[in-house]
Amino acid sequence: MKNILKKVFPWPTVGGYDLYEVQSAFQKSIRRSLENDSLFWGTELYMSEYESIAWNRMKIIASEDIGIADPDVCVRISVLYENWKRDEKAEESKLYFIYAILTLVRAKKSRIVDHALITFFEGNRGHRDVPDWALDCHTAKGRSMGRGADHFFEFGSILDPNTEYEDAYKEMAHKIRRRKEY
Repeated sequence: MKNILKKVFPWPTVGGYDLYEVQSAFQKSIRRSLENDSLFWGTELYMSEYESIAWNRMKIIASEDIGIADPDVCVRISVLYENWKRDEKAEESKLYFIYAILTLVRAKKSRIVDHALITFFEGNRGHRDVPDWALDCHTAKGRSMGRGADHFFEFGSILDPNTEYEDAYKEMAHKIRRRKEY
């Protein structure tokens, strides 16, 4: 950073903005799919040599503000970040940065991951009994109850009891595992 030793962190951005306010405007602009604002605040961070802070924020946004609404977005942001790191000194590296911002801005949004995090890490968790269908040949209690492959295939391997699915290999797999008995 230019004149880094003469200033106390956080240093103002090139436009004279407070770093924390720019970070907040950046994330909230992406959250609202405001493309021009997101690009402005993102490039403000980049040109102020806060590009690592911007990338860290984008990785968080990918989970916190998009998450399962666009499950591949975390992978795309990660790949763009790795490309940027590899070519960081090249002028072309800015392409990865802009591409990441546009990817996040245009992605479908969901806060369910953040809400689930708050609920299950910070909320009152209470107590739950282990469901009977979880006590199968893979647990000591299930084995002590004499539960083997038949029980597992009938109860433990159910994907979603409210959805019918076709599995061309289910019966064959059941026969093979029944012969092995866990």
